[in-house]
Amino acid sequence: MMTSRERIKAIFAGETADQFGFWLGNPHPDMWPILHEYFGTTTEEELRALLNDDFRWIRPVEPYKHPEGHAMFDMKRKGVSLSAEGAFADCEDPAEVDDYEWPNPDFLDFTETVEYLDQVGDYYRAASFWSPFFHMVCDFFGMENYFIKMYTHPEVVHAVTQRLVDFYVEANSRMFEAIGDRGDGMFFGNDFGSQLDLLIGPDAFREFVFPYFKQLTDVGHAYNKQVILHSCGSIYKVIPDLIELGVDALHPLQAKASNMEAGRLASEFKGKVAFMGAVDTQELLPRATPDEVLEEVERLKKLLGPSLVISPSHEALLPGMKPENVEAMARAPRKN
Repeated sequence: MMTSRERIKAIFAGETADQFGFWLGNPHPDMWPILHEYFGTTTEEELRALLNDDFRWIRPVEPYKHPEGHAMFDMKRKGVSLSAEGAFADCEDPAEVDDYEWPNPDFLDFTETVEYLDQVGDYYRAASFWSPFFHMVCDFFGMENYFIKMYTHPEVVHAVTQRLVDFYVEANSRMFEAIGDRGDGMFFGNDFGSQLDLLIGPDAFREFVFPYFKQLTDVGHAYNKQVILHSCGSIYKVIPDLIELGVDALHPLQAKASNMEAGRLASEFKGKVAFMGAVDTQELLPRATPDEVLEEVERLKKLLGPSLVISPSHEALLPGMKPENVEAMARAPRKN
């Protein structure tokens, strides 16, 4: 039998594994007590081991050590809404972008990260910066300003995005150098879609997002890391672009989003990319019976397998999920 680490590596590489993989996801803090009470566990690792979870998501442990205690980024946001103005809300000159105090990669320290990775068992290690540059550029401008400036001040949008991605390229490179073969995958996230469609048009993605996205996937592959993209929502229209840009696995396959149903994804992209997710968290896990969950996961296995890691269609399992259905989802990958 393969180890969890060998299994997920094979699945993401499109190779034959001994069985389907499983990832519980990253449950919401309010969900952990519910799961622990149901399963009789006390720690996260104890629960993951009980459920035969193959995948460990490992972000750098407090890596930014600014001598004056500054955070990596301060967007200077003026509120909490998505369109709240940030540091570059009124910027019209790309030269002003250099005036911002961008983080210095020389202040990165991965000592604690390496120590943590040395304690991880023989599981697949998705170890990288989350690098959510699309979201962060939204915060720097305010989402509405960001999308408008793509048309009114495209050079400013490019300047902010490049500076941000320059840092994440360097930060991931330094992390991969530090951890060596302790890590297996580069797992990073940008939610590109809503329930119905992309947040911006495909042409805008190809001009303002994907050139920078490619810089990050190239870093992962340069260090022999499999690239796993997290993006909620309907991203169907740009999945061919994402595959071409070097994504090895797509996560989380939001099951109820437009055009993201398993049958469509299987018919168009099976064999071209691996899948992680697809177990519906909007209706199935909160409302179905365990038998119905098992039946649905069997359907997903037939459609999307063999390059499939069974996992929730939104990794942050909320308290509305039935723990007995979580148990059924976890049993299903091992069911013959």
